[in-house]
Amino acid sequence: MFRKILIANRGEIALRVIRACADMDIRSVAVHSTADTDSLHVRFADEAVCIGSPLPAKSYLNIPAIISAAEVTDAEAIHPGYGFLSENAHFAEVCESCNVAFIGPSPDAIRMMGDKIEAKRLMRKIGVPVIPGSEGPVVDEKEAVKIARSIGYPVIIKAAGGGGGRGMRIAHTDVSLSSAFLTASAEAEAAFGNPEVYIEKYFSEPRHVEIQMLGDKHGQVVHLNERDCTIQRRHQKLVEESPSPVLTPAIRKEMGEAAVRIGKAVKYTNAGTIEFLVDRDGKFYFMEMNTRLQVEHGVTETVLGIDLVREQLLIAAGEHMSLPAEPLGIRGAAIECRVNAEDPLHNFAPCPGRIQALHLPGGPGVRVDTHIYDGYMVPPYYDSLLAKVVTFGHERNEAIARMYRALGEFVIEGIKTNIPFMREVVNSETFRRGVYSTRFLEHFRLTEV
Repeated sequence: MFRKILIANRGEIALRVIRACADMDIRSVAVHSTADTDSLHVRFADEAVCIGSPLPAKSYLNIPAIISAAEVTDAEAIHPGYGFLSENAHFAEVCESCNVAFIGPSPDAIRMMGDKIEAKRLMRKIGVPVIPGSEGPVVDEKEAVKIARSIGYPVIIKAAGGGGGRGMRIAHTDVSLSSAFLTASAEAEAAFGNPEVYIEKYFSEPRHVEIQMLGDKHGQVVHLNERDCTIQRRHQKLVEESPSPVLTPAIRKEMGEAAVRIGKAVKYTNAGTIEFLVDRDGKFYFMEMNTRLQVEHGVTETVLGIDLVREQLLIAAGEHMSLPAEPLGIRGAAIECRVNAEDPLHNFAPCPGRIQALHLPGGPGVRVDTHIYDGYMVPPYYDSLLAKVVTFGHERNEAIARMYRALGEFVIEGIKTNIPFMREVVNSETFRRGVYSTRFLEHFRLTEV
């Protein structure tokens, strides 16, 4: 096992990895920008290295600075967290060339699954259902219209080399498709340096359900059941839960087996997530694979009683994962709500600033992953995520009740947050009945806020 690990990230995920290292008697190294000097991940790591100025390109995306930090501290491995360099194949290659273990999949797996078009081609080859659409990048508007007419409107245009909602547009007619194609392509090039886009059939009321999987270097690949991530804003997840209210045991088994098949096909090692779209009839389709630890990994940990970060470290060190080959049974239900520094009453505008008072929720079945504290200055340079609240119940209604209580106890003064909004979401009749779709917030804003 490693003796020292560097965490190439910030905020709550850096703190999460530091805690896992401490539990395993591994020394941790934090890297930070000048804006994060007073962050908790810097305080609680065994060592800390400043790697640059606040802008991510000068710090958390600065590969030479991160590698230098690993070398001067004698770190044997780097955990990338999520975001930043976590799905950067070049970074994984640089780590390998510098004899520093990358705690994640191989560069080839990252590159293969990061190309959405190539990933879909692989799915067709191994018999995993994919959403109807183009089989490769769409060359121009004329080809886009031809494909859209063949699969039927509405359609969605997606960036081939990215995600997170960027380079993504929905079109309902030939006219809107032409405009959407140009906009999506330009946005994809600006965000990912790759203007290629592809087209898929757009389902108006689907569920977004993902399967957590793990693979080790000894050929074992397991799936860890599902997380329902359907409630989103601008394609960014806000609420996640497990088990999904809409999956039957048969569909869960079929999706899990598909995830394992994918993992074996790409010789996948470490943690990964297969994202599926589920239509009204319960049919599922592959969307993409995230080749990293997910923000919402705590939901899976809660319902299965496991530590995913610990498994990541074991796998990266060449050891066998500690989980059995057969699927683990879900115990109870878990829900996660993301708490962000943003103002829901003003189009969710980011709200950086100093936290003047803080009270974290607690009690039975409540977990809070956060890096904030009383007096913490929320910087304007990074994602607005402040905390993740995960609640557990023996059944879904108990988990919902605990989430409603926990959000009511969560006090952050000095900046605007989405806590009141999230509390209304989990208390809505639609959410409590579990019959929502990815368009939930459209209807919610119109009828319940």
